[in-house]
Amino acid sequence: MADCIAVINAGSSSIKFAIYEATPENALVFKGLFEGIGVDPHLKIVDAQGVALDDRKFPRDGFNHDAAMREIIAVSRDLLDGSEVVGFGHRVVHGGVHFDRPVIVTREILEELAQLCPLAPLHQPHNLAPIRTVFDVAPHKPQVACFDTAFHRSQPPLAQTFALPRRFTDDGVRRYGFHGISYEYLVSRFRELAPETAAGRVVFAHLGNGASLCAVKDGRSVASTMGFTAVDGLMMGTRCGALDPGVVLHLLQHYGMDARAIEEVIYKKSGLLGVSGISSDMRSLRASTAPEAREAISLFVYRIVRELGSLAAALGGLDALVFSGGIGEHDAATRAEVVEGSAWIGATLDPERNARGELRISRDGSRISVWAIPTDEERLIARQAKVLLS
Repeated sequence: MADCIAVINAGSSSIKFAIYEATPENALVFKGLFEGIGVDPHLKIVDAQGVALDDRKFPRDGFNHDAAMREIIAVSRDLLDGSEVVGFGHRVVHGGVHFDRPVIVTREILEELAQLCPLAPLHQPHNLAPIRTVFDVAPHKPQVACFDTAFHRSQPPLAQTFALPRRFTDDGVRRYGFHGISYEYLVSRFRELAPETAAGRVVFAHLGNGASLCAVKDGRSVASTMGFTAVDGLMMGTRCGALDPGVVLHLLQHYGMDARAIEEVIYKKSGLLGVSGISSDMRSLRASTAPEAREAISLFVYRIVRELGSLAAALGGLDALVFSGGIGEHDAATRAEVVEGSAWIGATLDPERNARGELRISRDGSRISVWAIPTDEERLIARQAKVLLS
């Protein structure tokens, strides 16, 4: 087996990881998920064909991200059976203003990234924890940080600016945009599938538990629905999306809520879950006969349709619409409802293609093409890490 690159994507209670060959093909060797960290730690690993390689649970007490990462390194070393991991690629949510491309992480850069934790308190500390572990366990192995915000640094300054006093903008209060690693992968994949269309005006819809839209022109981000944080823009699984700042003031003044309580509401108790009172999972809502479930779905689609119009305006027109993410890739009904609600764009779906969700799902002759393309953030991180490490 060839030398390999390990890709790490750490969340608040989980670490996704994958091992890729460090070759031009970047073939997947195996991938895994360490979930339930701090609650019910559970490690699952499968090979490239989905065959289980490991499936174990661990004691809850004392089992944090550092312990999980150490276990991942140990198990991966055994499974690779002599093949060497030549470096690590990490997903890091926030790169701030200065990190506009992947970088090899030094201890000094790690501390710079730690300074951005207040801008992404629910993500950044967890993204950085595995980097610290690798520095302790394998300090000789190079590590590459790939940023969710970097893809959007190409946006015009006006698209990144809030109408606030300049001192806040100078201190970093601006629109950063997120899901950039996913969008960068989708742009590269769309160029392979439809190079002429990909060079035009495209809106990519990353729809899942986290959801956003991104306007892309000639492969570069022009505008996005997420802004200063990953709670802005579209309604999501448990996040409220765009919210009048006056609502936050009302929660503070009328309900006596503090910042932590408001954070809990807008990040974890709103969105599909909050509106339906049933679930944050679109599959459960589609299966439900409750009117609240239908209302949640309708609001989700309505917000996408409204924001799609905004991004088409930023682009000066639209040549293609690309769905991705867990909902975007797998829920034909949501795709159909978004296109139906956006009749003005001139897209016509092919019902059979849409039901299959196989790449181009619009009819032949549709004024704009519509696609469903699976995203692969881990593969893009492996590619970017390989470039820097070479």
